[in-house]
Amino acid sequence: MPASASHCRQQIRLCTARDGMRIAYATTGKGPPIVKAANWLSHLEFDPDSPVWHHMIAELCREHTLIRYDQRGCGLSDHDVADISFDAWKHDLVSIIDASGVDRFALLGISQGASIAITYAVAFPARVSHLILHGGYARGRLVRSRTEQSREEAQTLIKLAEIGWGQHNPAFRQFFTTQFIPGGSAEQHRWFNELERISTTPQNAARIMRVFNSIDVVDLLPHVQCPTLVMHAVRDARVPFEESRLLASMIPGARFVPLESDNHLTLDCEPAWQRWRNEVRAFLPPANAADPVFSSLTRREREIVELIAGGRDNAQIAARLGLSEKTVRNHITSIFSKLEVESRAQAIVMARKAGFDAPTT
Repeated sequence: MPASASHCRQQIRLCTARDGMRIAYATTGKGPPIVKAANWLSHLEFDPDSPVWHHMIAELCREHTLIRYDQRGCGLSDHDVADISFDAWKHDLVSIIDASGVDRFALLGISQGASIAITYAVAFPARVSHLILHGGYARGRLVRSRTEQSREEAQTLIKLAEIGWGQHNPAFRQFFTTQFIPGGSAEQHRWFNELERISTTPQNAARIMRVFNSIDVVDLLPHVQCPTLVMHAVRDARVPFEESRLLASMIPGARFVPLESDNHLTLDCEPAWQRWRNEVRAFLPPANAADPVFSSLTRREREIVELIAGGRDNAQIAARLGLSEKTVRNHITSIFSKLEVESRAQAIVMARKAGFDAPTT
């Protein structure tokens, strides 16, 4: 997988997670931020040129700043890590967002990245403006099916990774590739086979898969407050289509888009990619919609504007943010001055035009 000149379009940095592990993240493009929660598999150095990922990366940074990262144990992030767990992944996303300096952003979760994105969106509702979930799930393999057969299948897949991912012969890895992109070309299959080998060690692959199997964030779904778009291939062999139907049914107001495809990762050679691209473009506010005057607000003021736009009164805002009503009133006075408005109604109209559109629930 040779590097190419396109890598100059991204800036790769390292941040330190709360347990001292180094997590690599890349920033690409210009415009309102989109943060992509890590999914398996990725490698920051090679993905921009890959026949599997390049079209999605190019689309997401067309009018936006795309921030993505390699999860711990993979890609350019530390491979020798003591803690590979869902809790560690959640905190890694927090570390990446803090290091990148973005205050409010759209959040993208693909495959198991969806569960991490959901967890963050519920924990930090004022930070996430829009949530996009693709091929995702709230229940791991052993949570959604607790039969003996499911346990045996899960153990078999883990053993395949432990035995075969370090070999140059791609026979073992081809099984996984066929699950991810059964409709892929020979070139795409070769690339994905190689990504599996270079992105992580066989031991880490097995550890990561064990965590996948036990994910359960179902109880969080009703608490997602931001606008949410859920997409899933109808014949996905990696994650059952029913799992995204569950996400869409339990996340309030979520839009559900079935994609006519066999592929867990949507490829640019299939009609489903055009649908994916059009849905995301329609879902996200235009890149030029944000009023630059809002850049003068502090993070706390932006949180309050978000809640004002959602229809909350001062008492509700104070309770939500753990502030006194007097402090909230002082912040609102500052906000009105910076926005040059005279009333709450004017501030709400202005904020919603700029994309501050949190629901009132």
